[in-house]
Amino acid sequence: MPDATHALLVIDTQVDFLPGGALAVPGGDAVVAGINALMDGFSAVILTQDWHPAGHSSFASEHPGRAPMDVVEMPYGPQVLWPDHCVQGSPGAEFAPGLRTDADLILRKGFRAGVDSYSAFFENDHETPTGLDGYLKARGIERLTLAGLAFDFCVQFSALDAARLGFEVAVRRDLCRAIDADGSEAAATRAMERAGVRL
Repeated sequence: MPDATHALLVIDTQVDFLPGGALAVPGGDAVVAGINALMDGFSAVILTQDWHPAGHSSFASEHPGRAPMDVVEMPYGPQVLWPDHCVQGSPGAEFAPGLRTDADLILRKGFRAGVDSYSAFFENDHETPTGLDGYLKARGIERLTLAGLAFDFCVQFSALDAARLGFEVAVRRDLCRAIDADGSEAAATRAMERAGVRL
């Protein structure tokens, strides 16, 4: 029997983050089979889904004169501007073809137009909760294993928040892929190691 206190958290494994997608993560499609194979070993599986309204404030298209990967200052701090991606109800927001979706919970994030949401636990203001912490604690979950996309953004922020909230956290590095903008992959690795996340 799988450990009832241990959950698998699959981050944003969606069409727009796969090769050919609006915000393609190199090799993003390579994680799907391995994630599927992991699922039966966990008593709880949670999938997160990036779920932006059209015209989201993190889209470069909403900032005249700015390009994707530019960084702007938002009321909650620095924000990377992205190509329009994972727009609610669009094909790009769908889960990766072949990804098992027989999960205990599908958590949608990034649906507030004025604030982005990398983490599965908090919006990018680091204050507005998604409700995942309460759900996991109500289920008696104490340990989390993370996989998915992208290692250096949504996986990293989710892992750091989970550690800060008191969960024991591991990231399956082989089942993640990184965007690696300006050394972000190495920086993410260092930040997670410092926070006690097992890679």
